[in-house]
Amino acid sequence: MSEQHSNDSSHHSAGNPVSSTVSRLEEEGEIGADYLEELLDIADLGGDIDIDVDHGRASIAVVASEEGDERELADLVGRDGEVLEAVQELTRLAVQARTGNRSRLMLDINGYRADRRIELTKVAQEAVTKVLTSGEPVSLEPMNPFERKVCHDVVAAAGLVSESEGAEPHRYVVVLPADEMDDQDGDDINDGDQTEEAGDEPAVEQA
Repeated sequence: MSEQHSNDSSHHSAGNPVSSTVSRLEEEGEIGADYLEELLDIADLGGDIDIDVDHGRASIAVVASEEGDERELADLVGRDGEVLEAVQELTRLAVQARTGNRSRLMLDINGYRADRRIELTKVAQEAVTKVLTSGEPVSLEPMNPFERKVCHDVVAAAGLVSESEGAEPHRYVVVLPADEMDDQDGDDINDGDQTEEAGDEPAVEQA
């Protein structure tokens, strides 16, 4: 995660796009890890940095390395993950400055996103059950892009459709009954953190 890491994308064959993509994402992770390592040093915070490639994007996790680190790292998560979102965006910008390409890197600190994913999966599953039982749309609480993406994925896995409504920071997911699925525009896209995290989220998304 420091200067000893190098970009080995040149060692992959240009004819192997999968290897080339993985190499590029590994490079993003290394650049992001270097940035976060410096940030932790400046803030005098402890923690280990793990790099991975997950679901087609670079993934970095900052975890406690010794007793007391979890409490300190909580400051980098902030209330409802607000600081985490900001740090993730700064890390993406650091990666973009080095590579020239927009990054979709995902950052987790102290296991916040992992824990939140479990909570949101349960919330979305309960909403799906309500929709199937009542036949009426169910609106969830306002969420950030990452949280909405988790809910959309759960709804899609259940065979229903969801969309996002409202404006940031009060944008929320609506789970739709089956009889409204055919009314959705075919051009709608997932409300993942694929477009909206860069500030160009479409008005309506469909999982």
